[in-house]
Amino acid sequence: MPRDFTPKVITANHLLEGDVVYLTADDRWTRYHAEAELITDEAHAAIRLLDAERQVDTIVGAYLADAKDGPKGPEPTHFREVFRTRGPSNYAHGKQVEL
Repeated sequence: MPRDFTPKVITANHLLEGDVVYLTADDRWTRYHAEAELITDEAHAAIRLLDAERQVDTIVGAYLADAKDGPKGPEPTHFREVFRTRGPSNYAHGKQVEL
């Protein structure tokens, strides 16, 4: 029996910088999970993922990640995705410096 579809965001890595990025509803890539488009429809998610995967000049490794609606926008629901929102773990750079 197939699992019920749960809300998702589209995530990938920026091609040149390697940062984790998320697709927004207005087709931008952002480094902030809370700005990502929260997708609640399975068919829409499939279409959005196909669109993202075509952007080979900008990103690599696009996939759907489980998320939930939060007070400031989508929030990750899996520890791996929570970890990815924090940036590289070796030393503070990128969005870690901004925070």
